[in-house]
Amino acid sequence: MNVEVYTLNAFAKDGSGGNPAGVVLDAGSMTAAEMLRTAKEVGFSETAFVGKSAFAGYKLRYFTPASEVDLCGHATVAAFFLLYALGLEPAGTYPLETKAGLLEVSISRGGEVYLSQALPQFGETLPRQEIAASLGIGIEDLAEELPVQIVSTGLPDILVPVNSRQRLAGIQPDFAAITAISEKYNVIGCHLFTRDTPDGAAAECRNFAPLYDIPEESATGTASGALLSYLYKYGQLSIQQAQQAVFRQGYSMGCPSEIKAGLSLNDRGDITRVQVGGIAAGIERRSIGI
Repeated sequence: MNVEVYTLNAFAKDGSGGNPAGVVLDAGSMTAAEMLRTAKEVGFSETAFVGKSAFAGYKLRYFTPASEVDLCGHATVAAFFLLYALGLEPAGTYPLETKAGLLEVSISRGGEVYLSQALPQFGETLPRQEIAASLGIGIEDLAEELPVQIVSTGLPDILVPVNSRQRLAGIQPDFAAITAISEKYNVIGCHLFTRDTPDGAAAECRNFAPLYDIPEESATGTASGALLSYLYKYGQLSIQQAQQAVFRQGYSMGCPSEIKAGLSLNDRGDITRVQVGGIAAGIERRSIGI
């Protein structure tokens, strides 16, 4: 069986870098086993499979090389950018069915794609020493004013505040330890960040998800929505800053990525909507035998 796969880089910065994703169009007839085999052959952190939905315009399923996940931000951006670039869909707003629930995707006239994520769920605060040890750092390398906490806007990640960009860049994680921690706390992985940024970005980030065969990811959309909500909750961003933020990621991998995110708030300052988006670049097409 041959499968036609598009590949492109989501959250690319100035046309380069970004996070590669595979996209398979018209995948409604594929089985889960066929999708997993395809994702393994593609070899990227995630591949999105596009089908029609009985409840929304589209249904997306997401597979890492190891297993299916409920949601993937960068693969969603890649899929809808591809639909726009191929002339299959115009700019507009589209309902999307995922295993994380019914979501909404918006495409601007310039091709920027924004995914509305689930409202944030703030979970358990974790022992700082346990997490620091898995990253090969000490607790003194963590930002004192912020917790190490599980947060989800669709997928749960451990958010880890690091106190400097230099320390963040030098981290060499223990992937076996992170895998064990991810299983223990039922999370996707660890999303590290620092507020020490060179260009006014809300944070610079690194993401490790070895449980899902993703040692490090160069741009993580779902975790960016969770991080934005967390930074707002703990008073790190003003209302204005939280409405239009930029995250840097992938610089330690040589894949610079720019992830845009924004919160909508009610009159009381409560979060009513989380959006994450960006552009994609470098569309290629190939046939894969599975």
